[in-house]
Amino acid sequence: MENFDNSKKSNSRNEVVVEDKKVVLLLHEIELLMSEKRTALSVMRTGIAILALPLSVFSILIATSKLYEISNVIHFLIPVLTISAGLIVLSCYLIVKSLSKFHVLDQLIGQMKKKSPAISALVK
Repeated sequence: MENFDNSKKSNSRNEVVVEDKKVVLLLHEIELLMSEKRTALSVMRTGIAILALPLSVFSILIATSKLYEISNVIHFLIPVLTISAGLIVLSCYLIVKSLSKFHVLDQLIGQMKKKSPAISALVK
């Protein structure tokens, strides 16, 4: 009878150790996803910063438009507008890409929180 009790205790300890290892593994996976989430946020911040440059160039061009004739500076204006359009497209791409990645990572973290009540209590 005593051997049976010892083996039962040993099995419950093994189950606790296995459960702890699963929780630790899930926590590490969530930690990895959170770091990817921070990366997506920094990509979004970069996209917003890139978007600010063409907007400031357009503001300067509009503010100084009374000082020049467009027909006289068209050879300068076309490359500036082309580069600004390219920067706007790049920034929109970075922002949309980071938002979609952010959404996917949130869903993955939500799925992992459903796997363990201990993790759902730790990760909000």
